[in-house]
Amino acid sequence: MIKLRTIATAAIAGVAAVSLAACANNSGTPAAQNTAGGGADAIQLVSQGKLTACTHLAFKPFQFKDSSGKIVGYEVDLIDLVAKDLGVTQEIVDISFDQITSGSVFAAKKCDVGAAAITIREERAKAATFAEPHFDSTLALLVKADSGYTKIDDLKGQQVAVQTDTTGKEWGDENAGKYGYTTRVFDDMPTAANTVLGGVTAGNINDNGVLYDFAKDNPTTKVIQEFETGEQYGFNVSNDNKALATKINEVLDKARADGTFNEIYKKWFGVDAPKK
Repeated sequence: MIKLRTIATAAIAGVAAVSLAACANNSGTPAAQNTAGGGADAIQLVSQGKLTACTHLAFKPFQFKDSSGKIVGYEVDLIDLVAKDLGVTQEIVDISFDQITSGSVFAAKKCDVGAAAITIREERAKAATFAEPHFDSTLALLVKADSGYTKIDDLKGQQVAVQTDTTGKEWGDENAGKYGYTTRVFDDMPTAANTVLGGVTAGNINDNGVLYDFAKDNPTTKVIQEFETGEQYGFNVSNDNKALATKINEVLDKARADGTFNEIYKKWFGVDAPKK
């Protein structure tokens, strides 16, 4: 797990910035018509020659559009490894987060894999099959750098921004009474964080990776506290396409063994990847 001091060091070292980006929805073709590997356990693809990944933009540095408009990021690079192994190319679809975590994108044949910094949760694991975790995360609190706030207790009587359908919203709602703040819900990460930047809200609770990255790009904000939630991100797939989850695990294990995984991790976070 990336702890506060580790990410802070990474930020100083120049953690690569990221913000999620989107492509148009792709309804694709019936999965049964497009397979990789053959046989009863063949990997199913919704579109011939493509590994279609559903995401929810923007969530930097996991998926985002760079200055040229290209979708890039840590998870984009990892899924590219899987696509290359399958002999296809990655195509990214931007869609609401709840459709990914609920598994409805798979039932509708919109994508093959969910790649949206998805925290593995019991209810989500029932709706879709997860590959093994590829990132350790926890929640954090972003505030204005000159606010004088040093901990969440200081936000009593204030509004705190949270992102819809996230563990940050869940934690924020559950602890609002304890700390005396109220939550205000926003549809995406950049909008929520920018309310802190603009003074609309006093703080923003979200995953530590994206908030440290936001603070790096916006030095008038800072992360003042982390909350040890023990979260892990995983890619999800249809429960009817478990072979794809197995393939993702195989590809990432190989990448860990040959150093490629660490190269990608360090590219986006500025530190070596933790041992599996």
